[in-house]
Amino acid sequence: MTTTSLTQATAAQAPATGAHALTGKRRIAFASYVDENYLPGFLVLLKSLALSNPSVCEDFVVLYDDLRPGSIAKIRALHPRIVLKRVGDTHYDSYKKGDQDNYLVRKAYFILDVFRLREYDTIITLDTDMVVLGDLSELLELREGLAAVSQFFYGQHKLNSGLLVIQREYLSDAFCAKLDATGRSGDYELDKHDQGILNAVLDGDFVRLDPRYNFVKRRLSGDLPVPEDTAILHFTGRHKPWQGGEAGYTQAEDRWREFELEDAEFHAAYLASSGGLHHDLLVHYGTPHVRRTGDVEAARKVAAAHISTGDYQDAVDVLSSVDIPLDAAWPHEVLGHALMSVSRYDEAKTQLLLATAAPNRAATAYARLAQMAWVHGDNTAALKYASAGLSVDITHRSSRLWAQRASGLPAQEQGAAEEQLAHVAFYMDRQGNAGDKLLPETVRLAFNPDTTNRRWHSVHAHRLFDEAALERVNARRGLVIGGGGLFIPDTMPNGNSAWQWNVPDELLNRIDVPIAVFAVGFNAFDGQSYRAGRFRSSLQQLVERSAFFGLRNHGSIEKVRGMLPARLHDKVRFQPCPTTVMRQLVAGWQDPVVRDDTILINAAYDRAGLRFGHDYDYFLAQMAQAVRDLGELAEVKCVAHSLDDEKIAFDLRRVHGISLPVIPMYDFDNDEIRDLYARTKLVIGMRGHAGMIPFGVGTPIISLISHPKMAYFLRDIERPEWGVSVHDRHLAARLVERSKDLLADHAKTVADVHGRQQELWKATEANAADLRVILGG
Repeated sequence: MTTTSLTQATAAQAPATGAHALTGKRRIAFASYVDENYLPGFLVLLKSLALSNPSVCEDFVVLYDDLRPGSIAKIRALHPRIVLKRVGDTHYDSYKKGDQDNYLVRKAYFILDVFRLREYDTIITLDTDMVVLGDLSELLELREGLAAVSQFFYGQHKLNSGLLVIQREYLSDAFCAKLDATGRSGDYELDKHDQGILNAVLDGDFVRLDPRYNFVKRRLSGDLPVPEDTAILHFTGRHKPWQGGEAGYTQAEDRWREFELEDAEFHAAYLASSGGLHHDLLVHYGTPHVRRTGDVEAARKVAAAHISTGDYQDAVDVLSSVDIPLDAAWPHEVLGHALMSVSRYDEAKTQLLLATAAPNRAATAYARLAQMAWVHGDNTAALKYASAGLSVDITHRSSRLWAQRASGLPAQEQGAAEEQLAHVAFYMDRQGNAGDKLLPETVRLAFNPDTTNRRWHSVHAHRLFDEAALERVNARRGLVIGGGGLFIPDTMPNGNSAWQWNVPDELLNRIDVPIAVFAVGFNAFDGQSYRAGRFRSSLQQLVERSAFFGLRNHGSIEKVRGMLPARLHDKVRFQPCPTTVMRQLVAGWQDPVVRDDTILINAAYDRAGLRFGHDYDYFLAQMAQAVRDLGELAEVKCVAHSLDDEKIAFDLRRVHGISLPVIPMYDFDNDEIRDLYARTKLVIGMRGHAGMIPFGVGTPIISLISHPKMAYFLRDIERPEWGVSVHDRHLAARLVERSKDLLADHAKTVADVHGRQQELWKATEANAADLRVILGG
């Protein structure tokens, strides 16, 4: 990386890369070939999949060539993530003539089009004459090979039709070429029981699945009951349940008819399902159910699903559409939560006060009331509500947090206002995220060695920026906005900006001192979205009003520029996170003479579904192997940036019998955080600042990538090999191999870290020259 490329304010954007490519998160889809004759079976298949696996919602690819618009509408009504792919006969013109007239043969041909899909890493095919009766987690967690059930009647050499679990290496041009060559040669057997061409190509080389995943109807001849552990029941043969069925299979067909429900019955059945309901399915089925019935409890569930994905206005709309009884505390609490998230605070207060009447919801409702009071700067009311929550439930963590915030003494201003910079940041609580705790001070160090209230006026990003706050900021000599990934929609949602600073447009536009946005990150996860309209408008106004607008990686620059008009693109520049140049900022910094013989591991669990998908058990098993092998290189310890980060130590001990010492970094002060990371030999971290902070104090790192920002940072320093996806097929081996490489000549590796850091420091120094002019000193 050249100095020029880092220091130019209008640095060229790095190549755009999709989030999934950066995180390595597997894209999974189901797929079926559907025609009009088999449509009734497919509709039942979709219903059975949702009711048997209510927490699963992946894309469902529908291969078709003759479906009518009305049929497509029926399919879409039953699944929120339908992907339609029209197929034709062109691939098979030179295959066995006349076979296309046979539906079963035709279906066998068309399903081969699955192998031409390139959008996914794992595809699970299901025949339209199947019904899902059990948990499919094992199939979703498969990561290698092509898996199927062996044929029941014709031996183990051939796979049975209908259920395939296909991994990325088979979804390739090379494998498709083999299928086409075999098809054209005619060198295969084709009958109604197999997949002819595919079996000829595989020649028995496939992963064998338990028969319960493709349990053929013929095994139940004589009206035998369906075994309890059957996951997928396959109605092979000529006679299908929707066509009248076949004598001798009554019990099997009864299982199929359990799912032959009218849409209204199906919606109600899904909403009544136990266990975790997938938010996409809950919204898709719950919305028409609520519209049709006015069911308050269903409306609460749908609203909660909207809240979980940051769709707060949708949550308000669905609960506002029903009549909530005064004594229905939980719906009132959820509506209050949604209303406060779109900054309709007075209405939210009314709803939450109603919710406090029920003992089982009171503590949460009081905590939200305390939060709103704190947001408005009323610490007295916040403490009153938080104390009320603790009186209901002394263990209520959220109430305790708000009590601590409300009772904390505000820092006293020490200097004259005209000598201070106002500083908007997320000021972390005690026992909060260690990285976020360190950030505000580090941002200040990039401007001045004095980080105290003599030179700085603190503005908490999550507090409502009102007239009084505006007056205080305008009395200072400038405003710095920075301290982490403030461009994220859901940490502390508000309807004023739709990002972390709770600032109304009208007040933002009345700030009359220079504004410097400094090292802010675009922190949306892979699969997470913003309320585009509100966020884009607020973002554009912020960029227009800013005298300096610096983002901490080129990935964030790409994302933000994509939301702005072209005329503003050049205002968005690169400013590395100051934690990455910590050695340059801390006065009198001394690199350690001797380091501890340790390797520190950090894992993050916030938004775990977005981080791990279906791969958490795999990740844990790989980390168990890695910890065992890394233990031969140095002592391995778990470093917890927040309380939740300790979960990896608990799970490794519970599942794999491995005990790791846990370092509670969330209890450390800033000097202790820097010191610990400077003294270890290597940090393997999942949190952004479990990479950037150790890098900033000169320690080698390997990033466990579960969020695009990790890859963004490594791309900026031109060391992508220092990152490994949490989904990597060989995660343990890669971690150990790269750790050995970095530790083999540790002094050389540390020197490389220093060299990479020096390039970031040059960019920071170049920006500092501009900022001195902008902010006057």
